[in-house]
Amino acid sequence: MSEEIPRVICIGEALIELTRGADGSFAAACAGDSFNTAVYLARAGLGVGFATAVGDDPYSDSIVALALAEGLGANLILRVSGRLPALSLVEPGQSGERVSRVWGEGAPARELFELADWMRIAQSLVSARLIYFSGITLSLYSNNGLGRLFAALEVARQQGAKVAFDGNFRPAGWKGNLARTRTVFMEALKRVDIALPAFDDEAVLWGDPSPESTVARLQAFGVGEIVVKNGPNSALVATSRGSEFVPVPEILVPVDPTAAGDGFNAGYLAARLSGSEPAQAASAAHRLAGNIISHPGALLPRAEAAMH
Repeated sequence: MSEEIPRVICIGEALIELTRGADGSFAAACAGDSFNTAVYLARAGLGVGFATAVGDDPYSDSIVALALAEGLGANLILRVSGRLPALSLVEPGQSGERVSRVWGEGAPARELFELADWMRIAQSLVSARLIYFSGITLSLYSNNGLGRLFAALEVARQQGAKVAFDGNFRPAGWKGNLARTRTVFMEALKRVDIALPAFDDEAVLWGDPSPESTVARLQAFGVGEIVVKNGPNSALVATSRGSEFVPVPEILVPVDPTAAGDGFNAGYLAARLSGSEPAQAASAAHRLAGNIISHPGALLPRAEAAMH
């Protein structure tokens, strides 16, 4: 690790996830795509903060406790009295896939950039070395909140921060409004340095016929570094120096595909921050994602996560 520990800030929502087991009982955990990425970045030894808002209830306490246990710190987690975090109910679908239903209206994370203390979050972004968020993050905020986030990103980039973004498109989070989703994504992409989209999401949102077309569209927005995740096939890495497909080292039958993309993003960004070239970083990202899908749940047991 270099002398200077990079300051990474991930922005998003941590919610309470109840997963129904085979016997009908529910198990509670803390979930959230950007939260998962933040945890894996912190486990890679980086100085990471997670910017969100939660309530002052016992469930919010458990979210903060997990963040602290994972080394994320709580200084960017705003607490709002009398409010509850969002709730996600996960059940197996008819063909065995995970079906998630989210109750999120009124959750404090959705007002992160409109709460009384929002400027503290905005100011922290300006001193960051890397800022990460996803399309799910963007789906949380009102147009006013988005405007404040985008303004903060512009100032942060002027100060030398890099901005990383995974489109992670989930139609339900946007209430099926594709036009608004595309408009918000286009505004975000003008302020992104590293894009980490999944091809199947991009195909749904933009109609991209191939990972190469995803790269071309993102390059047209001026995104300088692009990694298109293409399921078990490979990742297409593109920079100003050209592009290459980086294969998945070992095709695994997933035990649980949850958080594979979140972990890939963390593995890639951690490797890049430690000086790896993009293709090397994608290989490291594949390895972490492969480890994650070999276990149930989003977060690997800590002992195993330490073994890279």
